[in-house]
Amino acid sequence: QLQASGGGLVQPGGSLRLSCAASGRTFSRSAKGWFRQAPGKEREFVAAISGSGGVTYYADSARDRFTISRDNAKNTVYLQMNSLKPEDTAVYYCAVRFNIVVVARRQEEYDFWGQGTLVTVSS
Repeated sequence: QLQASGGGLVQPGGSLRLSCAASGRTFSRSAKGWFRQAPGKEREFVAAISGSGGVTYYADSARDRFTISRDNAKNTVYLQMNSLKPEDTAVYYCAVRFNIVVVARRQEEYDFWGQGTLVTVSS
């Protein structure tokens, strides 16, 4: 129901834009988030956006470099990633808090997850 895309190989300092499109259900009023899991590490919070798009949260590692946004008409959430670093290498997952508009940082508060898209930052 959640299809993440946009990952790939990028050089340090480069940019990528991840997308997560929902199908089968309408999540237009649901808060959405992005998480990532680096090799050998636990999955961690990256960014989240409220149902209206008016409130956003970022992990310290993402603030000032990443931007989360959403297009409710397309049932899609985006993560624009700039100034990428090797430590951003991870599988990135989108997630939805079904019918809850308030953002959250904890994984346990998300109900639906995408399959993940791999981002590799390397020269």
